Amino acid sequence: MQTSKTESYIDEHRLFWFRINRPEKRNAIDYDVMNDLEHALGEAQANPLVRAFIITGAGEQSFCSGGDLSVFHSLYTKEDAYAMLSRMGAILFKLMTLPLPTYALINGTAIGGGCEIASACDQRWAMPHARMGFVQGDLGITTGWGGASMLFEKVPSPQALQMLNSANIYTAVEAERLGFIQKVLEKSEVGSMVVESLVESSAVLRSYKQALITKWEQTNLKERMLAEIEQCAYLWEQDEHHMAVARFLQSKKK
Repeated sequence: MQTSKTESYIDEHRLFWFRINRPEKRNAIDYDVMNDLEHALGEAQANPLVRAFIITGAGEQSFCSGGDLSVFHSLYTKEDAYAMLSRMGAILFKLMTLPLPTYALINGTAIGGGCEIASACDQRWAMPHARMGFVQGDLGITTGWGGASMLFEKVPSPQALQMLNSANIYTAVEAERLGFIQKVLEKSEVGSMVVESLVESSAVLRSYKQALITKWEQTNLKERMLAEIEQCAYLWEQDEHHMAVARFLQSKKK
């Protein structure tokens, strides 16, 4: 059952929209949002008429700020962290391998796990004011939901490593130059441009996506993501990470 923390619907063009609706939390991910996203992905896959899946955030400020640290900071051990990380990683694997075209509409800031969600999508379109970056390194951890493995499938390795290693935050135009973003566009253009980018037949669209999924199955994408998640869980329980999270949460109180 969908909660008030998300919104989803199918529009007149048979596009399935999923919106994270927590603007007061910068559209951060908690367990309810995880469950809603998994449910929406199941609905989209089961409906043969759906032509594409689009994920975005409510408001104009944030696409997704990653995991909700006010919820997940209580996870202290490697085992606790792995339970949460592998849960979201499995959901993002479903998004990555959803057998229809997927779009991340980055309508504001996308950091940390927000960029991992975007990496799971086939297309990443951003509004001009959007900012994005894999900032996990500044918290003493790596991408924890399989984001690096997915990023290496979408962006050339040198640019992907630059984004991951630096933990820098990029403008939409800078991210487009790196190959992370495919289009920078205004919000009013999104619906029409998605429609124009797709043929009418959902069967054709799903067939092409299945060919790509088959490639990922042959290169053990799921196993690579799981190994990445295990490494993040190990780093999660280290003092470096817990101290960085404490400093971050303290800065938000000022």
